[in-house]
Amino acid sequence: MTNAAASGTWKLGQFTVNRLGFGAMRLMFRDRDSAIAVLRRAVELGVNHIDTAAFYFHGHLSANELINAALRPYRDDLVITTKVGPGRDPSGTFLPFATPEQLKGQVEENLRQLGREHMDVVNLRLGEALERGTGSLADWFGTLAELREAGMIRELGISNVGPEHLDEALKIAPVVCVQNQYGFDTRREDDALIETCARHDIAFVPFFAVANSTENAAVDELAAKYGVTPAQIRLAWTLHKGPNVLAIPGTGDLAHLEQNIAAGSLRLAAEDLDSL
Repeated sequence: MTNAAASGTWKLGQFTVNRLGFGAMRLMFRDRDSAIAVLRRAVELGVNHIDTAAFYFHGHLSANELINAALRPYRDDLVITTKVGPGRDPSGTFLPFATPEQLKGQVEENLRQLGREHMDVVNLRLGEALERGTGSLADWFGTLAELREAGMIRELGISNVGPEHLDEALKIAPVVCVQNQYGFDTRREDDALIETCARHDIAFVPFFAVANSTENAAVDELAAKYGVTPAQIRLAWTLHKGPNVLAIPGTGDLAHLEQNIAAGSLRLAAEDLDSL
């Protein structure tokens, strides 16, 4: 069985992670036992980077609580990344964006749910209060930088951003990752941002790299050639975009999990990348 280590590694600041990680959002749409089994299997298969958020919950299931139940006590090499900015009130109503003063409470909520004394990586995810390409993230990111100095957070990232936000954030505190929606046929304007991140040794972490993909003849042809699924071709293509690009595909299904991790060892030939 392929191990996530076959995807190679990258450093999120002080943490070294395998480039093929796991996104926890879909876990809350599975039954509890299945979700816990997937999390444990992911770690068995070498996943040491899990992306989550306190606002990932549905009904009576919370992604953070599932991670806690499945994996605590945590392995020393396991890196858990969360995001703050958006949130939910106790009734579950989605709140588009927190005030800077509310961010500490959001970080503390993640710590309680996960049973951690500190967060490894916290991403500031820009929301309705800061539309892409407008506004300043200074007050929000400055608050997280203070929490980092206080030891509550080890490393910082930003999400749903453009290059201007990265420039601004870097003037406030070190940035270890940028997390945007990106994929083979989604938000390709971020190709340039990937290169910018690489120049700063910053990870680019796409979300929804496979979800909502449309059918594509070239992808289907290569899937047949390599004997894999179209989703695996898309994940392999994502990792081929640069050594600083990480993947965090999510699933609540054990078979899909193993397919996703196997995609980390898939090496596409140069002519195949050209055809894509």
